[in-house]
Amino acid sequence: MDDAAATHHYHLIITIATILLAAAGAGLVHATTHPADQAALDDLRKSLTNPDALGWPDNGDACGPPTWPHVSCDRTGRVDNLDLKNAGLSGTLPPSLSSLAALRGLSLQGNRLTGALPSFRGMSALQQAFLNDNDFDAIPADFFDGGLTDLLEISLSDNHRLNKSSGGWALPPGLPDSAPQLQVLSLDNCSLTGGIPAFLGRLMGLQNLTLSYNNLSGPVPAALNGSAIQRLWLNNQQGEAKLSGTLDVVVTMTGLQELWLHGNDFSGPIPDAIAGCKDLYTVRLNNNQLLGLLPPGLAALPALRELKLDNNNLLGPVPPLKAPNFTFSGNEFCAPNPGDACAPEVMALLQFLADVQYPPKLVETWSGNDPCAGWLGVTCVQGKVTVLNLPGYGLNGTISQSLGNVTTLSDVKLAGNNLTGRVPDSLTKLASLQKLDLSMNDLNGPLPAFSPTVDVNVTGNLNFNTTAPPPDGQPNNSPRGSHSPPGASAGAEGNNDAAIPGSGKKTSSAVLLGTTIPVAVSVVALISVGAVFFCKRRASVQPQAASVVVHPRNSSDPDNLAKIVVATNDSSSGTSQGNMHSGSSGLTGDVHMIEAGNFVIAVQVLRGATRNFAQDNVLGRGGFGVVYKGELHDGTMIAVKRMEAVAVSNKALDEFQAEIAVLTKVRHRNLVSILGYAIEGNERLLVYEYMPNGALSKHLFHWKQFELEPLSWKKRLNIALDVARGMEYLHNLGHHRFIHRDLKSANILLGDDFRAKVADFGLMKDAPDGNYSVATRLAGTFGYLAPEYAVTGKISTKADVFSFGVVLLELITGTTAIDDSRVGEGEETRHLAYWFSQIRKDEEQLRAAIDPTLDVSDDETFESVGVIAELAGHCTAREPSQRPDMGHAVNVLVPMVEKWRPVKDEAEDYLGIDLHLPLLQMVKSWQDAEASMTDGGSILSLEDSKGSIPARPAGFAESFTSADGR
Repeated sequence: MDDAAATHHYHLIITIATILLAAAGAGLVHATTHPADQAALDDLRKSLTNPDALGWPDNGDACGPPTWPHVSCDRTGRVDNLDLKNAGLSGTLPPSLSSLAALRGLSLQGNRLTGALPSFRGMSALQQAFLNDNDFDAIPADFFDGGLTDLLEISLSDNHRLNKSSGGWALPPGLPDSAPQLQVLSLDNCSLTGGIPAFLGRLMGLQNLTLSYNNLSGPVPAALNGSAIQRLWLNNQQGEAKLSGTLDVVVTMTGLQELWLHGNDFSGPIPDAIAGCKDLYTVRLNNNQLLGLLPPGLAALPALRELKLDNNNLLGPVPPLKAPNFTFSGNEFCAPNPGDACAPEVMALLQFLADVQYPPKLVETWSGNDPCAGWLGVTCVQGKVTVLNLPGYGLNGTISQSLGNVTTLSDVKLAGNNLTGRVPDSLTKLASLQKLDLSMNDLNGPLPAFSPTVDVNVTGNLNFNTTAPPPDGQPNNSPRGSHSPPGASAGAEGNNDAAIPGSGKKTSSAVLLGTTIPVAVSVVALISVGAVFFCKRRASVQPQAASVVVHPRNSSDPDNLAKIVVATNDSSSGTSQGNMHSGSSGLTGDVHMIEAGNFVIAVQVLRGATRNFAQDNVLGRGGFGVVYKGELHDGTMIAVKRMEAVAVSNKALDEFQAEIAVLTKVRHRNLVSILGYAIEGNERLLVYEYMPNGALSKHLFHWKQFELEPLSWKKRLNIALDVARGMEYLHNLGHHRFIHRDLKSANILLGDDFRAKVADFGLMKDAPDGNYSVATRLAGTFGYLAPEYAVTGKISTKADVFSFGVVLLELITGTTAIDDSRVGEGEETRHLAYWFSQIRKDEEQLRAAIDPTLDVSDDETFESVGVIAELAGHCTAREPSQRPDMGHAVNVLVPMVEKWRPVKDEAEDYLGIDLHLPLLQMVKSWQDAEASMTDGGSILSLEDSKGSIPARPAGFAESFTSADGR
């Protein structure tokens, strides 16, 4: 064979070998489609109305060869990718789609698919699922169940009919556990309802969260604080209630690149912290209710290309932004163009506005570049600002140093607000200032040295201390001592000392957190003392300024004791005297030892108990903040009231302090027990016993919504008696008496057995002696307020009796204290108490007014309702003197609830004693029985019982209270 032939022969062999190897290799790659996968694909073809759009052959083997179009398989014959996007498919998806257990990618977006989505249960290999831009109308409850452990991205956007017929749908709480690796969650325009779930904060890898064009409402949950989200689209919620709250949580997401919040009800200022979101390149905040000055950091964002601020309530100058797409129309900016400056007095007043937390009344009018053009509370003379007149405007926050830049001010009137902090030194530089009225706030000293020509009034600032050190911490060399500085009104001095009428003496008082109260849950010894509160003395004696000092624990003290010194100014000598320690100056004080270890709880413990204040643990909301359900490690259930950061106002802190102070004085089986508190930074938390059946209002007015059974009349009577006993205890506690001031069905909580306890002591007030009333700021809830309190602000225990009467009427009628739908003549018919007073004496009208869920067909029940109606009528009498006290209410209710009947007349064996024997013989039998106990004849000794001593029933100690004889 010549060389050419040999070469040809060699190449032929190589070619044949290559073909054989390729064929062999193809045989290794190819495997018959898994039967479950083949069946699922066949089901899909059958469920479509246009299966030809798939382009699948009829060879019955999707993995080929050849492989079906849009289908890919792995080496084992399992389908691992299904790419049918924009294929024009119509029809439904079969439930068997979840049988594709090895499927990693599912792309069905951009079709016309309808019907219900199948569950994804069991699709543990799935990484990407695109179901957006279809017309699905239902999503199963277990759609996200079943361990989607590899899922990285899912989109259901633009399926606007999902569960729409049933009011929409919400993400299931188990999502973070089912899909812990999720990075992209796209749910725009798919009928989501409710709030943004707090459990999304547990998705540590979440980068894109888009929830636009849904029906979401409420704030961005605190659980998303510090999230790694890069794209956050929450814009254009479609419901009547939209997303709201501040942007405080949003600006903690420092990885943000896209922030779309437009078309909602977000409010408050744009936080300075937005400067930390350095990767932001598109920000849409238009069409919200944002207000205030723009933070300087906004203009410094290096990557910003788009910023939309239109149609808010933003004030001040427009920053000079380099963003090519920047719009800002529809605001109240004081200058028309970016970079333009505003008048100095305008900037000064706007900074004042910022420091008093932008009250809405002022934001509405303080716009433009001329404060003399109708700004509320601002008076001008010849175009110059001369008077700032804002008494009683509910101002919170502090007085801004910037007021010193309004150089023409002559009068500053800020009395009757909730201002805190110190009086700014800058006000002393106002050459024209004649009058400064800061009375009835919560300011602290020292007062700066004003000119003697300035009339300064700081009366009614209960914590004002003119001897406190200056703000910079330097020694106070002022010679003024404890008296008011030059120029201060006479009332300022009296603010530090309170005289007992008729005695001519000055006294001081502080009540500290007591510890003799038993705590029945495992919050004992959780953490050491963190804070000390003191409460106001009784209304007959004005509180005086006091300093509370927590001294380091002495090694001889028990671990759970803290040494507290309450020091007050002794005005008897006109100077401050002291005896706390050698070297202490200016203060007298008593040393108190308080056992606080049982009450102070670490914040981290409560975070764990509430799963970081998870949204699904919310029990209720109020003016104070939110109440969460919690569970300690040993299974003990608790309720945690958390003051919201925006609510940390002077009023809210007073309520927080008041509830803790109650611990020292109030303990009763019909009052909700406060188990502890926690303080850390801005966190203010109160811990209560958990009441599993929630508020009475839920069972009276919302039982259908919560799918509850309506309360029977027997249960309502028991609830009324429980509340009456709790209120009687408050009103008649021997050494201290209280007025609750906010008794209502929402503040009456029910236990497992539907026994009631009164809750929420934040507005509680010391009761005056006798039947006298005390004047105080109006607090409480309209509909429950006694007429004399609502009109005059004067209150006594009879105001609580009125509120109790309204609760009785709610128990009878099942209707709310104020109801706009109530038919009648005049505005007063909206009020349950007034309306019921017009109809209760007419039997026919009374029957018609009774809650229709109550069966009053028998005479005994109707008679019982009539008795309670009469009691309610007396309790809600217009004149306080016509109302009974709570003891009378208890006396009326007891025989209706506690109907005692004797047992059958049989002799009982009581420790072997026949009670029918003559007395002397019974005594002899008793003595014999006692002797046998002493000898161990009839009672097991401790050794016999192997050291086991029967435990006292739960709540045994609490059932004996010093002031409650029942």
